[in-house]
Amino acid sequence: MREDVFRLGINYWPARRAMSWWRAFEPEEVERDFARLQEAGFDLVRLFLLWEDFQPEPERVAPEAIDRLRMVADLAARHHLQLLPTLFTGHMSGANWVPLWACEPSDRPSRFRTIAGDRVVPTRPKNWYADSRLLEAQAQLARQVASALCEHPALWGWDLGNEPSNCTIPPSRESGVMWLERMVAEIRTAGSSHPITLGLHMEDLEEDRHLGPAEVARVCDLLAMHGYPVYADWARGPTDAWLLPFLGLLTRWLGDGRDLLFEEFGAPTRPARERPLSRIPLLEEEEAARFTSEALALLHRFGFLGALLWCYSDYAPELAARPPFDDAPHERFFGLWRADGAPKPTVDVIRSWSGVPRHPPHADFAWIDIAPEDFLANPRLQLRRLYDCFLRRYAPTA
Repeated sequence: MREDVFRLGINYWPARRAMSWWRAFEPEEVERDFARLQEAGFDLVRLFLLWEDFQPEPERVAPEAIDRLRMVADLAARHHLQLLPTLFTGHMSGANWVPLWACEPSDRPSRFRTIAGDRVVPTRPKNWYADSRLLEAQAQLARQVASALCEHPALWGWDLGNEPSNCTIPPSRESGVMWLERMVAEIRTAGSSHPITLGLHMEDLEEDRHLGPAEVARVCDLLAMHGYPVYADWARGPTDAWLLPFLGLLTRWLGDGRDLLFEEFGAPTRPARERPLSRIPLLEEEEAARFTSEALALLHRFGFLGALLWCYSDYAPELAARPPFDDAPHERFFGLWRADGAPKPTVDVIRSWSGVPRHPPHADFAWIDIAPEDFLANPRLQLRRLYDCFLRRYAPTA
């Protein structure tokens, strides 16, 4: 896949409604936000179809949610923005938002809380790669959403899930590939020829979770990667921008050289009027702007399709006590705009990247000195070693 312009995107949740916006829908808020994004120079918006809002029952896709999605697409077109809808959300901001009908009881602590109906529930997601009922329900949602948007001028592509390995892991590689094939087939049958990807993240490289770049490349049109230095204990610090092209190139190498959209990166910033107790380091706003500038320059230099920042806005203070922010306060402060709508310094960085021509995809993988199967035998060890190789090759003084 080749586009001539380096795509400049944003991951979108509204500041006041966050993950509840499909139920408490305010088109005026979305229009204001999209106008703001257009003015800043963005051209691509990734948004998330909260699974329980779009499919409250396994046999029923909510028509009101589909209508609101169409309205969002109309607003995007009005502001010359394209959309990348993400299905089956799923994992989001340190929690798993899964309909109760797609969960099972769990009496063991889980790494991620499950949220349904805006409350934490003592369940875990069922394995949809191995549950035929869930597979059919997901196929129905993919088909109906694709049918609703397939001819809309604002649609750019499809993402089949946000970091799905944080919800559940396929029992085998083949079961993961079969799931991808089914979802892609439903979208194509509905009439959409738009590019399809899956939102992989750094942990899909740190561990073999049976659905990684190689499996995605077998079925999907392009690869996607998420990377955050603040979450990588093997990065050189929370503003280590070189980590991002490394993750992207390694994903392309494992994924048969397929083109890649760097779908998420960003950094939380320290708010002026609050002092949240965060386990994750919070940057000064100017520091985050410098990190973003360096990251965009590197992602452009190494020939990726584009880059999407996390995320549009900080979340309103009144959401602080609600999940997921009660347990992950730093998640409130990744925004390029503050919760009151004031831009952070990073917005000025974005304006300078609007409409920039794309570089050809980087083709030099000589610094990778092992075979993919050797990497997968001990991925975390190899990641650290290969990152050193990458830095010696391309950033000897960084």
